[in-house]
Amino acid sequence: MTDALKRLSDEGVAIWLDDLSRKRITSGNLAELIDQQHVVGVTTNPSIFQKAISAGDGYQQQLADLAARKVTVEEAIRMITTADVRDAADVLRPVFDATGGQDGRVSIEVDPRLAHNTGATVAEAKQLAWLVDRPNTLIKIPATKAGLPAITEVIGLGISVNVTLIFSLERYREVMDAYLAGLEKAKAAGLDLSLIRSVASFFVSRVDSEIDKRLDKVGTDEAKSLKGKAALANARLAYQAYEEVFSSDRWAALDKAGANKQRPLWASTGVKDPAYKDTLYVDDLVAPGTVNTMPEATLEATADHGQITGDTVRGTYEQAQADLDAIARLGISYDDVVQLLEDEGVEKFEASWNDLLKSTEAELKRLAPSEG
Repeated sequence: MTDALKRLSDEGVAIWLDDLSRKRITSGNLAELIDQQHVVGVTTNPSIFQKAISAGDGYQQQLADLAARKVTVEEAIRMITTADVRDAADVLRPVFDATGGQDGRVSIEVDPRLAHNTGATVAEAKQLAWLVDRPNTLIKIPATKAGLPAITEVIGLGISVNVTLIFSLERYREVMDAYLAGLEKAKAAGLDLSLIRSVASFFVSRVDSEIDKRLDKVGTDEAKSLKGKAALANARLAYQAYEEVFSSDRWAALDKAGANKQRPLWASTGVKDPAYKDTLYVDDLVAPGTVNTMPEATLEATADHGQITGDTVRGTYEQAQADLDAIARLGISYDDVVQLLEDEGVEKFEASWNDLLKSTEAELKRLAPSEG
């Protein structure tokens, strides 16, 4: 094993694990990954919880207790997921303390069914922050149109946020704007800006999956030569936007007041096309001040044969723009792709949440004590 993960970390990329389950916590596996694989954070989403809870390891006693109390299925899921996030946050607390609050973070998502409801998203974010009750949590809010004002509101209350499901450069700029507006609100309310943290989760692999499909339909040699280039180009241009926004006068005023930059987080970094190297979205997205949240298979692949050769983002902006322009000239609409991916992202998380509701409800019924 090379220590590619250490090199990645040394380049200023925070390594987070895109997975959580009770078994991972209780077996000591999470602590081991922190200790040996340079993991400094954890992200969760409805699909991850659905998979973990359906597998059943470690949840039976809590489910039986919840069934005995006759709680609603929604309440049961919140009790189960917040318990896992709280315990993971405790495991990561030394990292949080050692990094001054930058890392050692665990993310938990608002109910995905609220993605298009600003008020309910804010209310849910407040409730989750209260329920988990750990300073090193991030509340995940999707970057939908309704999510943007919710981000501003929640940051303005001093709650740290992981903005999720960002696919487009335009939406990413709106997310950064929402974050700065939230910091300005928090500052006006007299809150300590140094305690507020945020990451912006920019999704990577799904962009290639969708654009590659469309390039295959075009079928020309030029189209084929552009396969596997869109996702990296998109993410690299996102970093360029980040550099611009966080060197602006508006940012300088907040920086002076003790605020933290909202770090770009590369999400969906597991490679979906077997034709590409399995560490593509790690090796080729190395830039300081970023986070890469990896599924375990990608983490292991990077540890085993990742090629970390320094910064692979800055200095690539011209080529990145040229690649996206070339794709557009073939009649593939960037706006259409990113909107479709956002819609699908919300739908997938909602479907996972509904599956989780169904399977948990069935378990609660099965475990319910007989009357009498």
